[in-house]
Amino acid sequence: MSALPLTPGRHAAPPPAGRSPWRLAGARLRHDRAALLGLAIVALFVLMALAAPLLTALNGHGPNEFHPEKIDDALAGAPRGSFGGIDAHFWLGAEPGTGRDVFSRMVYGARISLLISLLATAVATTAGTALGLTAGFAGGRTDLLISRVMDLVLSFPQLIFMIALVSVLPEANRTLELVLVMGFFGWPYIGRIVRGQTLSLRNREFVDAARATGMTRRRIVFHEVLPNLMAPVLVYATLTIPVNIGTEAALSFLGIGVRPPTASWGQMMSKAIGWYQVDPAYFVVPGVCLLLTVLAFTLLGDAFRDALDPRGGNR
Repeated sequence: MSALPLTPGRHAAPPPAGRSPWRLAGARLRHDRAALLGLAIVALFVLMALAAPLLTALNGHGPNEFHPEKIDDALAGAPRGSFGGIDAHFWLGAEPGTGRDVFSRMVYGARISLLISLLATAVATTAGTALGLTAGFAGGRTDLLISRVMDLVLSFPQLIFMIALVSVLPEANRTLELVLVMGFFGWPYIGRIVRGQTLSLRNREFVDAARATGMTRRRIVFHEVLPNLMAPVLVYATLTIPVNIGTEAALSFLGIGVRPPTASWGQMMSKAIGWYQVDPAYFVVPGVCLLLTVLAFTLLGDAFRDALDPRGGNR
């Protein structure tokens, strides 16, 4: 997993007077159709996740309500009706074997996927930025120690060790456990990027000028170096979210993610494997949701990278 960071040492044309680089990036994003499409899809899924209780109230079916009348026992539990039991009351059909409403489980599954992926990204980005900044600016033994820890964590095959680690953890709060495990294996990537760019920034003229004025090291780090790292950190975090969405879905698909009856897209796809020939609609719904969400965040991340570093994006 890697991103294409911005290079702080690249000399680009200065922005027009009165316009900051962030405003210029915003103007570029407003004219980027891919970015607008990605933003629209992300906004749709976020609103859907936030409004899940309202949507299920309109639908009339909770995510864990069983509806045996929707199941045809003569067909080994397949939903009654066409296209997985889609009708005026079950907008996306019923779950095979249980009759639970697919739409309700889909919107609550969006909550889990977005919550875990966003929090895991926040943990990885915060830890990676802090440790990478410390290593790059402090140098010496501190840099050596943090860099070796990064190399150690990066040497683990991520998915295999996530499966092993999550499997042995007590199931006190599986959502929190997934966030911490995914964040732990994700922080060295952003840490390496931040460390490398901090090494480039710490000897720049504006940092030397800050030292000459008697500014403390803490103030130099937070007021001079860190603001110049925000653009690459934002780009990397945006590109990490779809990776974490896929990781959460994979862990739930394998049965070690969130536990039933909590709805999850990966969990829905896992159950759909045994029904895809009889009820392909049940497999399509979570699959399309995962595809659109990952695609939207990827488009948005690429657009952020190009908008904040137009010369790098046009290479």
